[in-house]
Amino acid sequence: MSEDIKSRYDFTDPYQIAQYIKDVKKTTPVKLYVSGDISQNDLEGFEYYGISSSCVIFTQIDAANMFIETHKSKIKSYRLEYDRRNSAIPLLDTTALQARIEPGSFIREGAIIEKGCVVMMGAVVNIGAVIGQDTMLDMGCVVGARVQVGKKCHIGAGAVLAGVLEPPSKTPVIIEDDVLVGANAVVIEGVHICAGAVVAAGAIVTQDVGPNEVVAGNPARVVKMKDDKTISKTELLDDLRKGF
Repeated sequence: MSEDIKSRYDFTDPYQIAQYIKDVKKTTPVKLYVSGDISQNDLEGFEYYGISSSCVIFTQIDAANMFIETHKSKIKSYRLEYDRRNSAIPLLDTTALQARIEPGSFIREGAIIEKGCVVMMGAVVNIGAVIGQDTMLDMGCVVGARVQVGKKCHIGAGAVLAGVLEPPSKTPVIIEDDVLVGANAVVIEGVHICAGAVVAAGAIVTQDVGPNEVVAGNPARVVKMKDDKTISKTELLDDLRKGF
């Protein structure tokens, strides 16, 4: 994301996110695999790889369709690949992050991933979400738009932290530091989970959770306060967050 865009939009504000989605140019990027009697002149202006008679062209859908129609008499075979249509928000460029990002995760531009984070396969992080230092997002969890997750948390596999774009008046989920959210738990929009709390696997959290409270069930209710036994069962491993 360019510095110009960052300066024009506040991705913690639902109205600003909506305005950004409205304003940004929608794209349908494609890969066109083509073989035939294609010349270098035919490919002028395109980004392509390979020899002109057998190459892969990276372009937008309209340009690809026009190329196919214009050169149909020269094309012997082609294949068109795409994975989105009129997409507004690209994926975040993660190459500069000091974090471990595993393949198959989806992090959209406008999300913030802080140092030492681990994002496992299949995890989804939407625009405006903030993931604090040394937090792990386990496999297949969903962190919705504008969700705020603190430092050294663990969001379990398949858990959902509900995002808020519509209605914009809703408060996003806020997870403070050192919180563990168990596998397949759901935290409803507007819920605030305080530092040190534990959300049991499969819990449906509809109300705020206090510091060091352990909640379970549907709807989630306080079952105990965190004790030594709970701490040993929910220990996080620093080694999983090191080495990068």
